[in-house]
Amino acid sequence: MVESLITSASRHTERAVGGTTVVELRGEIDIRTAPPIGTCLDDLTAVILADLVVDLRAVSFMDCAGLGMLCRARNRVVERQGRLRLVAVGPRVLRVLSGAGLDGVFEIYDRLPEALAAVPGGDLTAAAG
Repeated sequence: MVESLITSASRHTERAVGGTTVVELRGEIDIRTAPPIGTCLDDLTAVILADLVVDLRAVSFMDCAGLGMLCRARNRVVERQGRLRLVAVGPRVLRVLSGAGLDGVFEIYDRLPEALAAVPGGDLTAAAG
């Protein structure tokens, strides 16, 4: 019974939008739920020039395990000359990113269409962070 609660605490979906993979995370991202999501992100970031948007708008909680998962995905993408953008609004996720000093490391957007339309190395004034 506890196992089903852990499994349902966080869900993710992935879809392709043009040449970009959008991963939508929902629920709690913590030490119990980050590993399977991290495995998914590892698969998605294993290719050269991966273009990935992680949508965090439906995340209700994220701890350091979630931060580690995002940092690992970012590092893997950068190593392979790809790109990773985050979509995050509200204080839950943004406060965690800011508190860890990572808000300036990630490209962060308020809305998914803005993240998808953003030009690499372009003007990030529309970014949330």
